[in-house]
Amino acid sequence: MNRLLTPFQKNGTTLKNHIVMAPMTRSRAINNIPNDIMAKYYAQRSGAGLIVAEGTSPLPEGLGYSRIPGIYSPEQVEGWKKVTEAVHANNGRIFLQLMHTGRVGHNDNVPNGLQIIGVSDIPAAGNIHTDNNGMQPYSTPVALTTEGVEKVIAGHVKAAQNAIAAGFDGVELHGAHGYLLEQFLHPVVNNRTDAYGGSFEKRAKIIVDIVQQSVAAIGKEKVGIRFSPFGSSNDLAPYDKAEAQATYTYLAQEMEKAGIAYIHLSMNEFITPEALQAIRNAYTGTIIVCNGLTPETALTTLDNGIADLVAFGKPYLANPDFDQRIAVNGTLNELDFTTLFSPGEAGYTDYPFLS
Repeated sequence: MNRLLTPFQKNGTTLKNHIVMAPMTRSRAINNIPNDIMAKYYAQRSGAGLIVAEGTSPLPEGLGYSRIPGIYSPEQVEGWKKVTEAVHANNGRIFLQLMHTGRVGHNDNVPNGLQIIGVSDIPAAGNIHTDNNGMQPYSTPVALTTEGVEKVIAGHVKAAQNAIAAGFDGVELHGAHGYLLEQFLHPVVNNRTDAYGGSFEKRAKIIVDIVQQSVAAIGKEKVGIRFSPFGSSNDLAPYDKAEAQATYTYLAQEMEKAGIAYIHLSMNEFITPEALQAIRNAYTGTIIVCNGLTPETALTTLDNGIADLVAFGKPYLANPDFDQRIAVNGTLNELDFTTLFSPGEAGYTDYPFLS
């Protein structure tokens, strides 16, 4: 049997196979509340050993994009219950990714006249879609006070508790792709002079605090985190590689101390083999590797000693039965890029199954 399809077991985590469905924003949450078509979408893809559900804001100010879900209100918790019940009915496991977009957003996309916030008041370069006014430049964020940072930490912990109440098997903290937690790590965007700025240890403090408090709140086996070392997404310029490697080695050491379920590495062209090995040496738990993998290269990735699990993004968008297609070497459906972020079922739940 293809190794990808064999059961996985490590440190108390048991999955039906080695395949993870990566978190992918789909913008189907009308009024930021999960709904029936989202439940159908995830249930269709529950052949994965683990689903990491799409980036979901722990706080209203973190809803930088149109129609992304939250996990801070009772209505959202009830909406997510439809999703978790549908996945569990198919013998699947599902974590929820907590994604605070920080400065990557627009004020039109956050509710009730709120403003987007950031580690500093430095805006991201570029444009973002708004349902009200089309493409707009990123809004200038309101810089968090120290008290504001503490509220963000508390918001993440409460969101983790809400996720468990909604039936999720755990949460993945989004510390990658230029969103709020990675903004704190960046030495240019983070120009703070309080306890959350300065040395790389201080810039990483928000992540360590959220992890430690989330572990205390819901259990270490229910907490994972995503990193993309050396990443430059969403207007984060590359910086000194030695400092970047020291940052992620330190974070891996702290994740080891906390004993969390996994580290999810989103690969990019700047990650060095030395940095990957330093993370592997520091962290003995489960490592998931994602980005650009095929079933063939995923097997090689499992064999190279860094990854324990492999995650797939785009193949799952158009192929709800991706695991079954791997099993029979089946042809993959073509992805319709025009419907990636549109509301409704078209290009979302209507892709055909093999049989």
